[in-house]
Amino acid sequence: MKPVFLALAVLVASAPLVQAQQIENACLRSDRDAKSRALCGCIQQAADLTLTKPDQRLAASFYRDIDKLQEIRGSRRSTHVQFWRRYMQYVEAARAFCG
Repeated sequence: MKPVFLALAVLVASAPLVQAQQIENACLRSDRDAKSRALCGCIQQAADLTLTKPDQRLAASFYRDIDKLQEIRGSRRSTHVQFWRRYMQYVEAARAFCG
């Protein structure tokens, strides 16, 4: 019984770590030539400083669906406008921190 409990405890404890690295994981899975573990990790750190977890989930989806980025950018919905402001702060932070 103890090994099962221990395995479950490790799984539950690591779930936030896996979920928390959404942008880094999307970056590493992308087809971009310039990607590297160091660059994707740096980009994730910029996201952690500037974006909420739901924002990061949405931003990570842009790696799979670039059209979604354009849709959000052109949207007039207040939630999209607010997200776009935060997203641009993230982009600027990533440029400044990561090169």
